[in-house]
Amino acid sequence: MRFASPIVLLSGCVGFGEEYTRVEGFSNRDAGAVVLKGTTREPRLGNPAHRLCETPMGMLNAIGLQNPGVDVVVDKILPDLDFTETRFIANICGSTIEDYEAVCRRFDDSPIDAVEINISCPNIKEGGISFGNDPDSSARVIEACRRATTKPLIAKLSPNQTDIRENARRCIEAGSDGLAVINTMTGMAIDTETRKPVIANVQAGLSGPAIKPIALLKVKQVYEVAGPLNIPIIGQGGITTANDALEFLIAGASAVGVGTALFYDPLVCREINTGIADYLQRHQLGSVSRLTGSLR
Repeated sequence: MRFASPIVLLSGCVGFGEEYTRVEGFSNRDAGAVVLKGTTREPRLGNPAHRLCETPMGMLNAIGLQNPGVDVVVDKILPDLDFTETRFIANICGSTIEDYEAVCRRFDDSPIDAVEINISCPNIKEGGISFGNDPDSSARVIEACRRATTKPLIAKLSPNQTDIRENARRCIEAGSDGLAVINTMTGMAIDTETRKPVIANVQAGLSGPAIKPIALLKVKQVYEVAGPLNIPIIGQGGITTANDALEFLIAGASAVGVGTALFYDPLVCREINTGIADYLQRHQLGSVSRLTGSLR
């Protein structure tokens, strides 16, 4: 796939696309792709409040995959999206491998451009352990989705595991066409007055600038596996400036994901694109691809 911009808007931060593309000043050149809200087989109400919490240099979230279910997304939401505006990527989740396969098959017969597989969901058949923290489980999910669709598959890798390189290798072998690196880190916050967790779910995902150094290292490590096989990486985790984006590209990313930054500056992508273009011109580089994996 070719993107009009190296920026990908990340799942959960822009609803089902229309929440962002209707922002005044949005241009289809701002984002090369939009990843839709995580979608499950059946509708989900998500977790009880509080589900969001601002932290120093970041944000905690435990939304709980609130969504109307895949049938509503495919039948009612996708027809209202303008696929000439940008590329749209589905994000799928499940509690069993059968769930993933069913949701992926439903998106196969739709205009969606690609499918991102959120393998950080808990596997209810194995005691709630995340699929994404075990290479064998990750590979089984990707294999099931590969059987269900011919669309490009992007495995979204968890940073909360022992060896992200091994997980990346197994996902590629199982049929993933690309990798998103990384998903959120796990964390929590406490209200000291009540001595209770701020987030009702207790555990939440930490995103934003606080995780950028971790995400950058993970991209570099995954590129060691994916780079020689020409498997593209969407680098993500705390990107708020053009320089942040350039670091991820140099570390091995082919595109960069922006998420938490959109909450305080919905048009930050324009500034990031301008900064990347200026850098390419100053260094006499003809394309973003010349930067990918150029770490010396």
